[in-house]
Amino acid sequence: MLQALLNIFKIVELRNKIFFTVAMLAVFRIGHWIPLAGVNQEQLRENMAKQQEDGSAAAGALNVIAMLSGGAFSHSTIFGLGVAPYISASIIFQLLQTVIPSLKKLNEEGPTGRQKIQEWTRYATIVLAIFQAIGYLKFTQSQGLIYEQWASNPAWWVMAVTALTAGTIFLMWLAEQIEKYGIGNGVSMLIMAGILAAMPTAIQRVSTGVGSGAIAPIGVIILVGLFVVVVAGSVILTVAQRRIAVQQAKHTRGRKVYGGQRSYLPLRVNHAGVMPVVFASSLMIFPSMILASVAASVAGTGSDPGFFAQALIWLNDQLTFGNFLYILGEVVLIYFFSYFWITVQFNPEEMSKQLREHGSFIPGLRPGPRTAEYLEAVMERITFVGAGFLAVIAVLPMVISAGFGIDQQITQFLGGTGLLITVSVVLDLMQRIEANLLMRNYAGFLSNADGKGARLPGPRAI
Repeated sequence: MLQALLNIFKIVELRNKIFFTVAMLAVFRIGHWIPLAGVNQEQLRENMAKQQEDGSAAAGALNVIAMLSGGAFSHSTIFGLGVAPYISASIIFQLLQTVIPSLKKLNEEGPTGRQKIQEWTRYATIVLAIFQAIGYLKFTQSQGLIYEQWASNPAWWVMAVTALTAGTIFLMWLAEQIEKYGIGNGVSMLIMAGILAAMPTAIQRVSTGVGSGAIAPIGVIILVGLFVVVVAGSVILTVAQRRIAVQQAKHTRGRKVYGGQRSYLPLRVNHAGVMPVVFASSLMIFPSMILASVAASVAGTGSDPGFFAQALIWLNDQLTFGNFLYILGEVVLIYFFSYFWITVQFNPEEMSKQLREHGSFIPGLRPGPRTAEYLEAVMERITFVGAGFLAVIAVLPMVISAGFGIDQQITQFLGGTGLLITVSVVLDLMQRIEANLLMRNYAGFLSNADGKGARLPGPRAI
């Protein structure tokens, strides 16, 4: 590992890519401390801290949005929206390609078609950013966090919406520059940087809890052990595959026989990635927010609530972060979106057709519909297992927070969307660096080296 790290800095091109990526991430983090004019930052910070302590639905909603955007809502900045509008626009166009034949055909045309779709995605990002900026500012105004002299000024609203939209556009450009001149997926790197930026705060909370006696030393050891176990499980879940043997048909040309090799068709256990957890966490926010407002209005009347009102209050308590119905609902939604995602993205008929066109087949199965049925059945089974792992990782922070009384900002590093995103991005980054090293005949992270930084032996020596 140490030799591989040293080899990275021996390659000028790879070294420059890494330095450029680090510089862009530094610009990204600096922008998160440029405040948005007209917002009471101190009151916003106090309000967010109070909502975090109360575990309110609004705090949960803002935590999910902040995690997906790579930002934080404890302070209002020009990068307040993050890259969330760009991610939403990209997902929308990915889904539209499956239902609109013209978009699918345009994507299959090659770089020209994909560039056109990317251009439309940028325009859609601007539209979504404007709407999300207005919604974010309206929510901030409803909390009384905007100074009165600016809240009724139309010029301020134009300025604030423009600043938030421009911040998103700048981050979109920043992500594209990372992909072009740096290394790694630009959007994923920005999101990971925002997630890891909260780790010092979590460590500070742990040290404060140990110093005050709120967290016992044995509790810290358990937290560290669980963190290692969950990270290892996330890595296994990300890279796990079901390999299906594929036999290539033999072809006789003259006196020679070609083909007949056996290869494998890899099917990812977690084909949907983190999208089921993202969608499930987002949808579970709305019932709790709606029921919380209803319960507050019932409690404000002062009269004795009836059976229906009591049922709504009970549902509001159960659908709060960490309670049984909340966990059960999120698990059900994770399974639903896992199967929905493979229905949209995985096409066994097309895969069977491609195998037949390349002269390959699965041993024991006839090419065509029988192969498609087999692939669909296998994908359904491994998706059930993958969704189960996702559910465990997603609900683990809630169980630990509710069972042991540990702060949510600490337990979020033991599972959930943030950890899955971080693990996926780190693995992708390591694979890209590994490919650059092996392309120049250097030992990579997963390769055997002689310990002196020498180049790998050629094929004949092997």
